[in-house]
Amino acid sequence: MNILNNTLKIKRPKKRLGRGIGSGKGKTSGRGVKGQKSRSGVAIKSFEGGQMPLYRRLPKRGFNPIKKMKIAKINLDQLQTFVENKRINTSDQINLESLKKNKIIKKIYSKLKILANGNLNSKINIEADFYSVAAKDKIEKLGGIIKIKNHK
Repeated sequence: MNILNNTLKIKRPKKRLGRGIGSGKGKTSGRGVKGQKSRSGVAIKSFEGGQMPLYRRLPKRGFNPIKKMKIAKINLDQLQTFVENKRINTSDQINLESLKKNKIIKKIYSKLKILANGNLNSKINIEADFYSVAAKDKIEKLGGIIKIKNHK
């Protein structure tokens, strides 16, 4: 019987509360008698009965900078698939603006980093804010150009 219940997804009807004494959940609807927890609209989520709550006992860590840079990371194999799908033209210069215009990366990104995962078969001319050394080597081996954007 237990195996059957686990394999078949049986949906039981929900227990209707407050529908008379014969239902087994009448009058107080299973909430007990009186008190804060018997009332509606009350949630005592992290209250631990006056004990110092866990979220106040643990040390606070980390820092979220307000002006965090959103860096788009793109791998060489991804660039190659976009070239093959004709979403990127190899004769044009590839930069953050052109990738945003072609809807390859989202508009929230303010910087671009080229990473070396995968292989590139096409000669490309790319302008980025950052790149990995391995990515630069792979691009220049094919005769492509990778240029760093001037930061302000």
